[in-house]
Amino acid sequence: MNQTELLLNKIVEGLQEKKGKDIATVNISHVDGAICQYIVICTGNTPTQVSALSDSVWEMVRKDLNEKPIAIDGERASEWIGLDYGTIIVHLFTPELRTYYDIENLWAGAKINLIPDLD
Repeated sequence: MNQTELLLNKIVEGLQEKKGKDIATVNISHVDGAICQYIVICTGNTPTQVSALSDSVWEMVRKDLNEKPIAIDGERASEWIGLDYGTIIVHLFTPELRTYYDIENLWAGAKINLIPDLD
């Protein structure tokens, strides 16, 4: 397993730790001009949960892989938070914003992997 796949798995683990919903990984590595290899998308029910999801990913990746995001955006309102790990960009949304932006469907032909919720 390469470093990007390890990071992807650890991000998903961090999201599942805080009961993130509708986790999707979108492989865009084959898309010309893509700024990363994967997009990870997850829903939190409230801004508080979106913030907790972000914290969980940050802490788990830092602890287990000794990596920090290049940038984090959206923490003030916490209706959307983006974490940029270079090869992977994580988008955390409240349900309304996830539906509005529908970013899973921005890349034609991208391979989307839906991760089952842990309930």
